[in-house]
Amino acid sequence: MTTRKLLASTALTGGMTLVSRISGLVRDMVFASLIGAGASIAADAFYVAFRIPNFLRRIFGEGALSQAFVPVFAEYRARTSPQETRVFVDRMTGVLALVLFVVTLLGVVAAPVLVMVLAPGFYAEPSKYDLTVTMLRIMFPYLLFISLVSLAGGILNTYGRFGAAAFTPVLLNLTLIGAALWIAPQFSQPVLGLAIGVFAAGVVQLLFQIPFLQQIGMLPRPRFRGRHDGVMRVARLMLPGVYGVSVAQINLLVNTLLASFLVTGSVSWLYFADRMMEFPLGVFGIALATVILPSLSQKHAAASTEEFSHLLDWGLRWVLIIGIPASAALVVLAGPMLATLFYYGKFSAHDVAMSARALMAFAFGLVGFTLVKVLAPGFYARQDTKTPVKVGTISLAANIALSLVLVYPLAHTGLALAISIAAFINAALLFLRLRHLRIYCALPGWGMFFGRIVLATVIMAGLIAWGTDNLDAWLSAPALERAGRLAFWIAAGIIVYGAVLFLAGMRPTHLKLKV
Repeated sequence: MTTRKLLASTALTGGMTLVSRISGLVRDMVFASLIGAGASIAADAFYVAFRIPNFLRRIFGEGALSQAFVPVFAEYRARTSPQETRVFVDRMTGVLALVLFVVTLLGVVAAPVLVMVLAPGFYAEPSKYDLTVTMLRIMFPYLLFISLVSLAGGILNTYGRFGAAAFTPVLLNLTLIGAALWIAPQFSQPVLGLAIGVFAAGVVQLLFQIPFLQQIGMLPRPRFRGRHDGVMRVARLMLPGVYGVSVAQINLLVNTLLASFLVTGSVSWLYFADRMMEFPLGVFGIALATVILPSLSQKHAAASTEEFSHLLDWGLRWVLIIGIPASAALVVLAGPMLATLFYYGKFSAHDVAMSARALMAFAFGLVGFTLVKVLAPGFYARQDTKTPVKVGTISLAANIALSLVLVYPLAHTGLALAISIAAFINAALLFLRLRHLRIYCALPGWGMFFGRIVLATVIMAGLIAWGTDNLDAWLSAPALERAGRLAFWIAAGIIVYGAVLFLAGMRPTHLKLKV
């Protein structure tokens, strides 16, 4: 792809993801008002139950499967006939559907054990434990549907159709909002309506993919019989990748386990903070990773090592120019953002303050999380899933050790900080390995490029910090005033950041892909 095509694809994916994240924020606002956070058994139970199939979705769907499937699928498109490519997709779909069905069935049956293992602190509160088990059983089939959605997204992305896959999560949010408004009130425990909404959302998202797959002539016809070389290659790549690409999710599960022993509300505070951090990560980081993996895979298939390195360099520059200021802005605006978006209904001022502490800790690691999204595809595109596994093992061990050290003095905030530090360790080790293997060679100009970003970020953050009052002032302000002030300071920060970059000499040519 040229720079223009890469930017256009990233902008399209990011734009659709932005719509998804905005609808997700609306969804979380509805949830916060309905079930609250602090001292809410229903909130903690729902977020733990939802996290378990979501974790597996990252493994079977957006994680190891996508990272293993897309490079192999891109190679089939480039080197085999359309008929052979179609057979590969049919066999891949059949095997995946069968495995997912078995995993889903086991998950439903073993729900009490899963909750016991992943949130052992809940067992001391029978009402919370029983509610979590019930909701997990309702939501677990979501894994089957959403993983097939991710497979469809990998096919569409390889064909350059990024918009449909990026828009699909909007349907999840709209379905859950509908469930919160119309299904939940029908239950004595409204949170059960949200669990039903998760199940329905999986079905809706899968049905949405069908016409787009038909347009490119790649609607799968699942086949189960016989071995297939392509499917076996994906499986071999996926097995180590299951662990490697899931480190961040495993870290979250470890923190959920530890948070289950803290005061009620801790799980929910971490959830809302993570959701806010995921906003910029999803809009840009995941969008960039989604676009760059097929391009890197194509460069590798064509043995274009220099262009492969240049594409990684281009991705890293975009990560820093957006990730560093976004991280700083999240730290400064943590309280105002949470107060503006969630301080309604059962979501209290104490919930805002506690969630803000976790968000600041998560925001510290935003650049690390985003770097991993670009660096890891440098290995997956080369069909190397073992290196991210080794690096992930070190990162996971670091997170567990840091969590145990920091949870005592900092409670839930320490858990968020541990994940952030582990993300930087993960990114640093991936980067050093790419350099050591000479897969990536940095282009000239990085020193000045980084210096301009730091200068612009410091000035932007200083302006926002000066212009925003303490959290109490935001909590006491009317909702519309909070929204207006937040929008103003976000816009002011973006304008000042861009202006300082320009005055410091940053030009579009510094972000152009070298070919």
